[in-house]
Amino acid sequence: MENKFLGFGLGLRTEHFQDILNNQPAIDWLEIISENFFVAGGKPKHYLHQIRNTYPMVMHGVSLSIGSTDPLNQSYLRNLTQLIHEIEPEWVSDHLCWTSIGNVNSHDLLPLPYSEEAINHVADRIKQVQDVLGQQILLENVSSYLTYNESICPEWEFISEVVSRADCYILLDINNIYVSARNHGFEPQEYINAIDTKRVRQFHLAGHTDYGDYVIDTHDHEICDPVWDLYQLCCQRFGAISTLIERDDNIPAINSLLSELARARSVLDQTDLSSTNQLS
Repeated sequence: MENKFLGFGLGLRTEHFQDILNNQPAIDWLEIISENFFVAGGKPKHYLHQIRNTYPMVMHGVSLSIGSTDPLNQSYLRNLTQLIHEIEPEWVSDHLCWTSIGNVNSHDLLPLPYSEEAINHVADRIKQVQDVLGQQILLENVSSYLTYNESICPEWEFISEVVSRADCYILLDINNIYVSARNHGFEPQEYINAIDTKRVRQFHLAGHTDYGDYVIDTHDHEICDPVWDLYQLCCQRFGAISTLIERDDNIPAINSLLSELARARSVLDQTDLSSTNQLS
């Protein structure tokens, strides 16, 4: 997969459909939640195709459940394949987690144990999905609030080994690194420095809710300064990576999100890329 730099994008949300169509704001690209558009028709699909005529898009899923022990959901993969054919996204992503058990969707992004068994299991399932889709996918690191006794390595080593064996790529969620670092007491810089620069194709930036003793990944606040600091470190390490701002609750007017996009552009513009290991 080519390391294509799309620029700076937003998650496409229904609250902004009309504004984006009417005003065509200065957004380089948009990310859709894949499952929101599995229906055959309807108003959301109408808006999707209209907006797709103007903006590049990527697809981001929340229900692949790549880490589950349930069989891969073939109906889900058919829907995903159909949507790929419809909108021709730049790439497709989901989460390195599990969401279903006994074919019941928990509607939560649940972390995996960082074990050799889990690495083999997930890598094999990723290969199967990539064979079905006919393309490599991106997998996102999730925020977590618990650990497993079975884990034999830190999260960054687990992710690195999975993507290497599966030959896929990483959607690096910088806010999730910060959230998990606060919850589990590790240094986020160690995480960032351990990730293979050739495997990262997209960044996520988002806000969270800080309860003092723990942090929850809620996507309902502005991005905080410590996450912006980590984004700067990521730009220094990985170079120009397509960057997206997520907002899923307490969604503001689009101009507020455009201001955060402008800050992200500024961070990259001020980064010396001469020493990064980004691919051409």
